Amino acid sequence: MPKTYSKSWLDNDTAAAWIFLTPALILLSVFIIWPIAYLFYLSFTAGSFTSKGIYWIGLKNYWRLLLNSDFWQVITNTIYFTVATIIPSLIIPLGLAVLLNRSLALRGILRSAYFLPSIISLVAAGLGFRWLFQTTGPVNGLLNFFGIPAVSWLGDTFWAMPVLILMSIWKQIGFNMVVFLAGLQAIPPSRYEAADLDGANAWQQFWHITLPGLRPTVIFVTITTAIFTLRSFEQVYVITGGGPLNSTNLLVYYIYQEAFAQFDFGYAAAAATVLLAVTLVLVYLQLQTWGEE
Repeated sequence: MPKTYSKSWLDNDTAAAWIFLTPALILLSVFIIWPIAYLFYLSFTAGSFTSKGIYWIGLKNYWRLLLNSDFWQVITNTIYFTVATIIPSLIIPLGLAVLLNRSLALRGILRSAYFLPSIISLVAAGLGFRWLFQTTGPVNGLLNFFGIPAVSWLGDTFWAMPVLILMSIWKQIGFNMVVFLAGLQAIPPSRYEAADLDGANAWQQFWHITLPGLRPTVIFVTITTAIFTLRSFEQVYVITGGGPLNSTNLLVYYIYQEAFAQFDFGYAAAAATVLLAVTLVLVYLQLQTWGEE
């Protein structure tokens, strides 16, 4: 009769695994789990970190969010900024990746040039865009050269947001292009060879082979770009400061203002919890979509 072995949760392998995981779990608990739990607790309180301290107020901070017109304007700004950033940040890098995936001269140099914005500091990039689009900046100088009146890019409620969107697209293109290139190289060349034999043109090959083969990559790029735009802070802080007239105030900058300018930490924590919930939903959708592959 064969021997049966009962595997205890305290056997050598399990104990070794816990020993090696413990340092990582401690760091995860201290720097991620505990801050999130404390943020959630803080969203149900009011007061400040002074001698008076904080006190429990229940759901009042969330109720204030629902009734605050400035918060809903910020939500509208954030949705506009996110959608207007995601769509070009998918289309442009995908087109560049398809072109650079072919045997072109200077392909390596072009890849590096397109990826360069991704490694530039957001603060440095923001200062550069602020200089470009100021009233006496190079962009207005170019417009004046062609006889077009100067535009108050950063002082106009209509044009200020497109400047932030343009910078975010420019910053994200390189990273997304590299991800798309990796996805394109994972598609078997035999599929394109078979399509050539069947007489499919370039557009038909792109629509029926490239896009279906890039489906997981497109989902990944969409989610990561959405998270990048949702957490945007440096662009607003450096270029517009949320103005003019709150037209470029995004959710993260709004949280910063409420917490560190108004010292309303409970209200800011409630807004941050909303941002966390949206981010977790996006991650969940990504995992669910990948699970269907």
